[in-house]
Amino acid sequence: MFIEVTETPLFLDPLLKAVSRPSCGAVAFFVGIVREPSRGRNVLYLAYEAYQEMAEDKMREIAEAIKARWPVEEVAIVHRMGRLEIGEASVIVAVSAPHRREALEACAYGIERVKEIVPIWKKEVWEGGEEWIMGS
Repeated sequence: MFIEVTETPLFLDPLLKAVSRPSCGAVAFFVGIVREPSRGRNVLYLAYEAYQEMAEDKMREIAEAIKARWPVEEVAIVHRMGRLEIGEASVIVAVSAPHRREALEACAYGIERVKEIVPIWKKEVWEGGEEWIMGS
């Protein structure tokens, strides 16, 4: 299991290595990317904040729930903090399993739970304003 809240840029290769196992024929990823258009506005950048220790505990809880529910081998969940520019990865969930269906289902569950229970806050900044967005 690989769980991290970090200010460093997120990349797939380290997570692929972290979750890959010889017994697994599938690795599923969800990558959240900062996008420009949001609710009719052009976003300039996002800023993320978290209660890091609690966020990592909740992410670990999600990974454990995934492993209890699906026949998966490994789970990685990472979330970026600080200022993120358009096109940068903000969150990655990676799941390895012997078969694709379980990996895909577990990955989809993982990102939904991250958005529901992990104490991470996002501020959208656009020309002329900003707003904290919860559960996004």
